[in-house]
Amino acid sequence: MKKLTLDAVNVQGKRVLIRVDFNVPLTHNDDTNRPTVADDTRIRAALPTIRHVLDKGGKAILISHLGRPGGSPDPDLSLAAVADHLDTLIEERVRFSSNTTGDAVQEAIDGMGTGCVILLENTRFDSGEKANSDEFADGLAALADIYVNDAFGAAHRAHASTAGVATRVQPAVMGRLMEKEVKVLTQVRDNPESPMVAILGGAKVSDKMGTVRRLSQNASHILIGGAMTYTFMKALGQDVGGSLVEEDRLQQAETLADEAGSVLHLPQDHVYAASIEDETPAGVAEGSIPNGQLGLDIGPATVKAYSDYIAEAKTIIWNGPMGVFETDSFAQGTLAIAEAVAEATDNGAFSVVGGGDSVSALNVSGKAARISHVSTGGGAMLQLLEGASLPGVDALTDADV
Repeated sequence: MKKLTLDAVNVQGKRVLIRVDFNVPLTHNDDTNRPTVADDTRIRAALPTIRHVLDKGGKAILISHLGRPGGSPDPDLSLAAVADHLDTLIEERVRFSSNTTGDAVQEAIDGMGTGCVILLENTRFDSGEKANSDEFADGLAALADIYVNDAFGAAHRAHASTAGVATRVQPAVMGRLMEKEVKVLTQVRDNPESPMVAILGGAKVSDKMGTVRRLSQNASHILIGGAMTYTFMKALGQDVGGSLVEEDRLQQAETLADEAGSVLHLPQDHVYAASIEDETPAGVAEGSIPNGQLGLDIGPATVKAYSDYIAEAKTIIWNGPMGVFETDSFAQGTLAIAEAVAEATDNGAFSVVGGGDSVSALNVSGKAARISHVSTGGGAMLQLLEGASLPGVDALTDADV
């Protein structure tokens, strides 16, 4: 992925279209009766790129999606609240446009001085965004002299604002965040310091099959948790009770477990219950899950075993929770892994954590600051670790090397 970076272009006096990832959670403020940003992690992650453009005399034109409005305007998913929040984080006033393309946007940009910033409305309010339509990509391209993609979390999407516009604006370069994410994740995938431990959880084996296969080439241990455990278990002939299983992936899971061999570890024991409700009585089972019960978290023996592997690691990759993290009764395994990864990092390991629930666990437990690199991507992180292409990166201008 030898692509041009922000340092390779002169933004002075130029219209710089920056694809950021402002897909952030919003909450309702009862005092103002307006939505406000509940977590600004992704906004802060984009600040180095935005500030570079402003400090170097460019016009920063920010575009992002927010939520899933379905290709039409949804007031609850407007980026207006994000513009207000961004205004508190940078010294320049943040303008906001209720449009994303068209004459009104062009006029607003023309009226801006250099070193100014404007945030355009949610790209997914236009059906052409997810369809990567020529019309929408052309409309975005008309706004820019330079295109910067700093939205790693959306880099695996071939949308108009991530891929289509990049083929229409030259140069098209990586922003600071994108550059860092690609560099770090490529390094831990291809040249990790050994021993390397990968921790993979979440609901679906299908989301992580390619990642397991690729990481097994360099990993000393791949530790499996979450509901994907039970697809592997059933594929290997073990009873899983009523646990979530991808029935159409059993053969693939069996093959993958065979290919990975002793590198792949499944939980030794499980926290189970009849439902995911917080007050449901829970038990711990070694091996199989009792009939009628759901496997909902890794058990204490597994926490101990996994923590021991993590403590020995020099490189750690973690994506996906160990259980139903949203429910307190089944969050303990994930929180324990967060502590183990933080402790290993304190002792010199290089750790990379991504995926919404894994990052949430770090934030809830107060461990995020102790991690070497917290990725802003979940699906994009997995796709890059797998070695698959990222359309939002592939479309950028090649660097001369």
